[in-house]
Amino acid sequence: MTTTLKSLRALADPTRLRIVALLEREELSVNELQRITRLGQSRISTHLGLLQDADLLCSRRDGKRAFYKLNPDADPTARDFISLAIRGAKELPEYSADQLNLKRVLNLRNEQARVYFNQIAGRFDRSYGPGRSWQAFGQLLLRALPPLVIADLGAGEGLLSELLARRAKKVIAVDNSERIVEFGVEKARKNGIRNLEFRLGHIDDPPIEPNTVDLVILSQALHHAEDPPLTLKAAHRILRAGGQLMVLDLQAHKFEQARELYGDRWLGFTEGDLHLWLENAGFKKLEVCVVATEDQPPHFQTLLGVGEK
Repeated sequence: MTTTLKSLRALADPTRLRIVALLEREELSVNELQRITRLGQSRISTHLGLLQDADLLCSRRDGKRAFYKLNPDADPTARDFISLAIRGAKELPEYSADQLNLKRVLNLRNEQARVYFNQIAGRFDRSYGPGRSWQAFGQLLLRALPPLVIADLGAGEGLLSELLARRAKKVIAVDNSERIVEFGVEKARKNGIRNLEFRLGHIDDPPIEPNTVDLVILSQALHHAEDPPLTLKAAHRILRAGGQLMVLDLQAHKFEQARELYGDRWLGFTEGDLHLWLENAGFKKLEVCVVATEDQPPHFQTLLGVGEK
C-alpha cells in the first residue's frame, strides 16, 4: 500500500481525527487521551497504532508510559493530510469537549501537590501505625483553617457544617427541607455552637446576600440540584472577590438505582461538564479531578472541583 493510501486510510475515521487534533497542541499518553475522549484504552491504542503505522505520529517512552505526538519528520504530503484532518476534526460534535478536557488534563499535569497527596494516601492505607487515622488527620488539618465565613449549600443535617464551625468565623448551612433545618438548629443549640446558622432555602438561590461569603461548599449536593449550572452561578454570586468554591460530587456513573435509593436527580457529572459550568459561572483558577474511588461496586468515584471568584 502506498504512503498516500495509508494516510487516507488512517484518517478515514472520526476518532482518529479527534486524536490528531488533540496531538496538534501537545504530546499525550494513552491514559491522558482516554481521560479526554472517554474511550477505552484498547480502542485508543488501536487508533494510535494505525496513525503511527502511516507515519503520521511518533512516540517516546517515559518509564512505563508511552507519549504520542504528530510526526515532525512527516513528508509534505503527510503534513497536508494532517492539516486537513485537523480542519475536519473541528467540524465534529466532540471537538469542543475534547479541547476543554485537554486543557483540564494539561492543568492536572502541573498539579504536583495533588500527585503527592495521592502517593501519601496510598502509603497511608498500606501501613498501620498506632493512632494514625483519617479522622485524626482531618482534625489536624481542620485547625489550619482560617476564620472564614462559609456557606454549606445542601447541608442536610449539618455534619460538615458542625465540623467547620469549630474553626470558622461563621457557617451558614442551607437546606430545602424544613424538618432537617429544624433538626440542625436544635442540634447546634444543644451542642452550644453559636456560629452555625441554618437557613431554609434552595441551593440554586440560597438565602444569602451577594458578596458576603469567603468559601462556598457543595458536598454531594449538586447531583440533587434542579439546574446544576444555575446553582454554581448562585454560589459565585454570594462569594466575595477572591472567595473560593469547593464542589465534592460523584463522577458520572450508570447506577440507575441511585435515583430511587438516594433521591439523586443526576447520575453524577463528567469532569468536562463540571469544568465548563464552573468556567461559565465566572470562576477562575479551576481544578477538577477525581479524588476518591470506592472499593465496592458500583465503585462510585468522587470529583473535587475548585474555583476562585
